[in-house]
Amino acid sequence: MENSFENSYKNLMVIDIETASAHADFEEMDDRFRALWTKKSTTLQNPDELPADELYLEKGAIYAEFGKVICISVGIFTRDKNGFGLRIKSIAHESEHENLMDFKQLVESKFDSKLLRLIAHNGKEFDFPYLCRRMLVNGISIPAALDIRDKKPWEIHHLDTMDLWKFGDRKNFTSLELLAALFDIPSSKDDIDGSMVNKVFHNENGLQRIAEYCRRDVMVTAQIFLRLFGLPVIDEKNIEYL
Repeated sequence: MENSFENSYKNLMVIDIETASAHADFEEMDDRFRALWTKKSTTLQNPDELPADELYLEKGAIYAEFGKVICISVGIFTRDKNGFGLRIKSIAHESEHENLMDFKQLVESKFDSKLLRLIAHNGKEFDFPYLCRRMLVNGISIPAALDIRDKKPWEIHHLDTMDLWKFGDRKNFTSLELLAALFDIPSSKDDIDGSMVNKVFHNENGLQRIAEYCRRDVMVTAQIFLRLFGLPVIDEKNIEYL
């Protein structure tokens, strides 16, 4: 795999997104969407038996129909005389449309869509489809590297570290945090974790805190990706956060 990575690293992009509920409060939605969320909430796991308005703030961000993209972090592998490195930046604006457009421009202007391979943890179930859905809602055309419509399975260049870890096992979800612990990679959960993002965004004006957390998730995902192919992790001094 080492020779393969040397030949392909320029066409790899590690991504992670953070999402929030589309509104800071259930009552801010119009009548139509409140009714639709209330109906959907009856199908969701709700062990604490939260009412629909409270469940919206807890779980609305997970669903592209009721949430929005507030941050997209991307990581690209680099190489110099010191060996392989990683350069990470976050796209984080209050405007979801701006986030999605910046990401689209980056993907389409810096990479060959036929060669680019996107990497994410649980990306096939969350990051990739969420981005596609929100782009359509925002009236943005989906970049070819992200769009899987009408593509044959072997034409889809999406890599998912959780999927790679499964080795064909379909039963279990394995968190990024657990894989980081298994491979002795520093946690990204120093300040906040995913369960806190909605509150930090809506109530604490904490978009930059979220962006930093998202960047760290990209770092962890990239390191796990390397370990899954038997490659050494990148030294912290060779990781650049933009």
